[in-house]
Amino acid sequence: MIKKKYIKLFHVKPGKKIHLKDYDTGWAQTDEFKDFGKEKVKERANAVLEQNVQDLAQVQQLLYADDRYSLLIVFQAMDAAGKDGTIKHVMSGVNPQGCQVFSFKKPSSEDLDHNFLWRYMKCLPERGRIGIFNRSYYEDVLVVKVHPELLQNLPDGKKGETFWENRYEDINAFERHLERNGTVILKFFLNVSKKEQKKRFLERLERPEKNWKFSSADLAERGHWDDYQEAYEDMINATSTDWAPWYIIPADNKWVTRALVADIITTTLNDLNLKFPELDDEQLKILAQSRKALNEE
Repeated sequence: MIKKKYIKLFHVKPGKKIHLKDYDTGWAQTDEFKDFGKEKVKERANAVLEQNVQDLAQVQQLLYADDRYSLLIVFQAMDAAGKDGTIKHVMSGVNPQGCQVFSFKKPSSEDLDHNFLWRYMKCLPERGRIGIFNRSYYEDVLVVKVHPELLQNLPDGKKGETFWENRYEDINAFERHLERNGTVILKFFLNVSKKEQKKRFLERLERPEKNWKFSSADLAERGHWDDYQEAYEDMINATSTDWAPWYIIPADNKWVTRALVADIITTTLNDLNLKFPELDDEQLKILAQSRKALNEE
């Protein structure tokens, strides 16, 4: 496990006003890490990831058997920050029957005719299950904020000066409702640098097996980099709460990203004090009778 004092570096405390430029997108988060050296940190990160993949498989079984909680994991990031790869590696050991991943693309006309949270509500995880949102309802305070022409049709007077503050308030209330009903929420912003994004875009263009991952729309959105950084800051500042915290995860090195995300998820689940159901005397009696019947066959 990663020491809690290091995890605190990435947790956004409620009420704290952050600026993304203050967060290192690389591996050298502290002087201690720098002294330790990149290769040693990488070796340790890979070991942490491997252990957490195993631990997550075990605690997932407990989550299902306990049947009191569900886990919602939200990933947000600029393009090429590594969301897909992080999900693939971190969740590689879990039972697919207990984990669902939803990637939300451009909303349909039906989606736009409902409130902005509607299509996400339909995909929430059941008790005992893990739900992953690869992009989420936060797109409606990110993409739509950068491109207000995409905002759904609303009645007159609903797009005033307090529109975005009201939308943040709606999200906080939504997440509070989920938490009160047993959904644990973890939100990860994968913080990639503009330089690293360029490198990954070029790799997609230069390697034939990765050509399919490149979209000219991604390049167009890169042109709005500063606007997105501001939108992310506003979003994180307004919606990191005690019941649904944001973690700003460095994403220039994938091994750092995956180790941190895996550790935070596993530690959070372990802290829930999950347990297998206890059987009463009557149920134990039935088990004893069943065992006897099988042994006497």
